Amino acid sequence: MGMTVGMVFLLWSMNVFMKAVGLANSSCSGVAFCGNVTIPYPFGIEPGCYIDDWFAIGCNHTLGSPKPFLRRLDLEVLDISLEGTLRVNYPMSWWCPMNETKNATRSAENVSLASSPFYFSKSRNIFIAMGCGNLALFRSSVGTIAGCMSVCDVKDTIPTNSSSCNGIDCCKSTIPSDLDVFTADITGKYGNFTGAKDCNYGSLVDQKWFEENLTNHFEVKTMSQVPVVLNWEINESLSSLVMKSKSSYSTCQLANGSSSLLGNMSATFTCTCDFGFEGNPYLVNGCQDIDECADPESCRFLDLQYRCVNILGGFDCLPDFDHKSRNKIIIIGISIGIGLLFLFVGGWWSYKVVKKRKDIKLKEKFFKRNGGLLLQQQLSSSDVTVEKMIKLFNSKDLEKATDNFNVNRILGQGGQGTVYKGMLIDGKIVAVKKSKVIDEGKLEEFVNEVVILSQINHRNVVKLLGCCLEIEVPLLVYEFIPNGTLSQYLHNQNEEFPATWDMRLRIATEVAGALFYLHSAASTPIYHRDIKTTNILLDDKYRAKVADFGTSRSIAIDQTHLTTTVQGTYGYLDPEYFQSSQFTEKSDVYSFGVVLVELLTGEKAISSTRTKECRSLATYFIHSMEENKLFDIIDARVMKDAKQEEIIAVANLAIMCLDLNGKKRPTMKEVTMQLEAVQTLQKTPNVQQNYEELEYVITEMHEQWDAVSTSTMSHVNSGVASSSGARPM
Repeated sequence: MGMTVGMVFLLWSMNVFMKAVGLANSSCSGVAFCGNVTIPYPFGIEPGCYIDDWFAIGCNHTLGSPKPFLRRLDLEVLDISLEGTLRVNYPMSWWCPMNETKNATRSAENVSLASSPFYFSKSRNIFIAMGCGNLALFRSSVGTIAGCMSVCDVKDTIPTNSSSCNGIDCCKSTIPSDLDVFTADITGKYGNFTGAKDCNYGSLVDQKWFEENLTNHFEVKTMSQVPVVLNWEINESLSSLVMKSKSSYSTCQLANGSSSLLGNMSATFTCTCDFGFEGNPYLVNGCQDIDECADPESCRFLDLQYRCVNILGGFDCLPDFDHKSRNKIIIIGISIGIGLLFLFVGGWWSYKVVKKRKDIKLKEKFFKRNGGLLLQQQLSSSDVTVEKMIKLFNSKDLEKATDNFNVNRILGQGGQGTVYKGMLIDGKIVAVKKSKVIDEGKLEEFVNEVVILSQINHRNVVKLLGCCLEIEVPLLVYEFIPNGTLSQYLHNQNEEFPATWDMRLRIATEVAGALFYLHSAASTPIYHRDIKTTNILLDDKYRAKVADFGTSRSIAIDQTHLTTTVQGTYGYLDPEYFQSSQFTEKSDVYSFGVVLVELLTGEKAISSTRTKECRSLATYFIHSMEENKLFDIIDARVMKDAKQEEIIAVANLAIMCLDLNGKKRPTMKEVTMQLEAVQTLQKTPNVQQNYEELEYVITEMHEQWDAVSTSTMSHVNSGVASSSGARPM
């Protein structure tokens, strides 16, 4: 008894909850009427009130009383059942013999149900043929599938009152399953039909109507249409729509009987109200509880002291005790209810505890898989903890900060992940980098970027604020740099903040200073290995910030180079490193030289608009200077703002950075000093060269470029530099 009361309470609570979250079509009632025919959903008349165009009903008012029609098949609807059937008026097939006045005639083809959600019901229909000496064949797309023959009445007359179809002037046959198109081939070839003048008729027909509703079967011969029963089902492609709007107390099953609506999108399904409920299963709250207690016979078979109590989906027969017994039952029920409540609260608390433990274990698993242990190990080698170097963010805080990683928050995408704009709880704007799923091959790169950035503290290097390793996809949190990349700034017009010579020179000096810091002033030397304009960001005051340290490496102070798989971006890649696989600090200098040329010319590092041998900006720059065409390729804004001696000084510096012999390139310290000298108009010996001296350097370098550029291009095109660990060049 107590358990029953508790279950009633829980089921009532669930019903209220389901009604609260249920979906309903606010513009449709779920049922319509046309004449005396009820049209339930998923069928409907008004737009938006039917599940699919096949279920659209047209109500024709031009035929006297309103009559409903299936719009796409133009068949009159007689009635619709939510059990998956509907009756329609279907055209008869007929064949009239040739006589003295006219040739033989035949009716048009039947209506095809192919590709529709309808098919002819095998259990509800039969095939009949009316006529004397009749051979009726029933054909589908695969050939003849049924048929019957009738003989002529011995008196050669049609009975005036016949209630049977037994082969005399009338024959019938069953039909196969899943039939959606047929043709009735009716000919008069048997008996004494040649002298008959009547036409022969044949069609599918509702068996119950034909056998029970007609007093004379031969009345069919006077009809142009007869009732036929169609089965209907809903295509699985509409399953998501049905599952959103169906009743809470209904079950949907595929035509093969499975309750799973996942899989073959060409499958079909129907829905029914659960046991103890009735109504429309395709509507929210469409299935309502049946009040079995409305039937006085529900508990009649038991003792008269028992009474009927209706519950969701059924009923109970409870003893009808006196007032005192009823109070005891109420007390017991309340006690059991309180006990169940405590049991529920205890179970919920246990569930939360278990879930919390599982979440902790899952976070530990992700932390280990995302390189947390490797990160701790590398940072601990510097006698610092992860917490002191970088902040470990909570995954929920970062999801909230980025609006669950909304696509509208995307700042950029690259080979290692996607960067989103976010706002922390304290109002600070940050950039959250959502890395791609880390595999063993990429794990070292990811951890490497965290370790290197945690050791860098420079105003012209993007600052790493922290990371989150406790979820499936690791996250890095950087300071937000609002004005995009140097590449965007140079190659996209910005009328409000044009790329003036002073700004270009300042940005070049800031980037050079950052690289000088990485190479010489950091606690351990760091090679960036991917310097390019897309990895240089601009803050709110258009100050340069070097970013993307995924491929960077720190080395021992006494180490001169790294031997690695070639990685980098074509156009910025040091040819010497490409050939030897040995990366030195001068390889970063070469890449910076390409950036300097971009700042001078406004051209891209690689361009298909230039000739094949000059697609590389470095090659194009060297050739142009060799031909004394330096000022022909300088950006118009630079020509307008800068002095010629300043342009020549920076061009000379770029040429030295692009020297194919790495040993002849200046260090980043020397580059920084010369750029600062140009900025302050201090003429150092290195920047006071005249144009003739510059021409000598160009000629010497061009001879080196002629020997190397062709082979480098062929190697790149043939994929020599590619490897499983290399980034696209």
